[in-house]
Amino acid sequence: MLTLTGCRVVTQRTVLDPGWLTVADGLIVATGRGEPPAGTPTVDLGGGWLFPGFIDLHMHGGGGAQVTTQDPAEIRTAVSFHRRHGTTRTLASLVTDSLDRMVAAVSVIAAMIDAEEPGIAGIHLEGPFLNPSKRGSHHNDYLLAPDITALRRLLDAGRGHIRVVTMAPELDGGMALLAEVLRSGAIVAVGHTEATYRQARDAFAGGARLATHLFNAMRQFHHRDPGPAGAALADPNVTCEIINDGIHVHDEAVRVAVAAAGADRIAFITDATPAAGMSSGTYRLGPVPVIADAGSVRLADGTLAGSTLTMDAAVRHAIQVTGIPVVEAARAAATTPATLLGIADHTGSLTPGKAADIVILDDDLAVRAVLVNGAPVHGSLPR
Repeated sequence: MLTLTGCRVVTQRTVLDPGWLTVADGLIVATGRGEPPAGTPTVDLGGGWLFPGFIDLHMHGGGGAQVTTQDPAEIRTAVSFHRRHGTTRTLASLVTDSLDRMVAAVSVIAAMIDAEEPGIAGIHLEGPFLNPSKRGSHHNDYLLAPDITALRRLLDAGRGHIRVVTMAPELDGGMALLAEVLRSGAIVAVGHTEATYRQARDAFAGGARLATHLFNAMRQFHHRDPGPAGAALADPNVTCEIINDGIHVHDEAVRVAVAAAGADRIAFITDATPAAGMSSGTYRLGPVPVIADAGSVRLADGTLAGSTLTMDAAVRHAIQVTGIPVVEAARAAATTPATLLGIADHTGSLTPGKAADIVILDDDLAVRAVLVNGAPVHGSLPR
C-alpha cells in the first residue's frame, strides 16, 4: 500500500487540491483532499497532477513505427512510445492496405492481445470501407465497396478483438455492412464519408456510436445540411473523436463541439503516425508515403495524413490553449473512451476500486511518470 500526496488529483467531478491517492495491489483504494490518512507509506510528489491513464481510440504509430504491419516488434515500439506519453491503453488502428495484408496484420495484433500484450485494448479498422472522395491518406487502390465477405475475413482474423470499424454508410451496401459489424459486437464509426445529415443520422439511428475524427475527412458542416458532424453532435448516443492538436480542428471548433456534446461524448485521439516523436522527414503509413514537417503530417499534395500528436500534448493543448476545464479534459482523454469501449468499470478514472492506471504530470502538464496497475512503466516515483 502506498499513498501519493502533495499533488492535485483529477477525479471525475473535481480536482482534489491538495489531494492524495492510495494504491494497493494494483488498485486505487482511496482518494481524498488535504492530509492523507496516517499509517500508510507516502510519496510526496511536491506538486503536479494525477490524471487517469489516457485511452487512445485511434493510433496508427509513433516513434518511427506503425501498427499496419505483420511485425510484432514494430507494433510494440509504437505502443511503447505512446505509453511514455501517458497512453495506458490504445486501439491499434490499421489504415487501408490490400485486404490480404490487412488480414495478416489483424491476425498478428489479435495474437498479441491473446498473449496479453501490455497496452493494446483492441483493434480499430479505419478502412477499407471508406468513400474514395474522402479517403485522406488512405490508398485509393485498396479501398473496397462495402463487402460482407471481406469484412468477415477481417473479423475472423481478429478473433473478437476488433473493437471499432470506421465506414462510410452512404456507400451502396453500407447499411448492411453496418448491421454485420454490429452483429460481431464491434462499434461502428462513421468516417471518411460524404454522408448527408440524413444519411449519417440514419446510420447513428441504426446503431453506429462513434464519429471518426470529427470534422476531418467528412462532408463539411453547412447550415442547410449539417452533415455527419452535425448528426454526431446532435445524437446523445454518439461519441465524437477529436484530434486536438491545433492543426486538424480550429480551437474554437473544439470549444463548440465540447459545448454541443459535453465532455461525456468527446474523445481526444492522436491519429498518430510513425512520425510522432520523430524528426521531419518521410515515413510510411501503411502503403502510403507521408511527409512530416513543422508538427504536421501530409501527403505530397498537402492533404493532412494523420498527426504527430500524443495524448499528453492533446490534454495540454485542451487546458492551456483551448481553455477546456481540467476535469473535462481528463474525461475526454480517459473516461469517455473507456465508457465507449465498455471498460469503464475497471479503468478510465481515478476512482476507488479501479486499476491504478495513472499519469503523473508536472505543474506544466508534462509527463513525469506513468503507472499501470500501480507499477511505474515510465519514469519513477520520488524517493
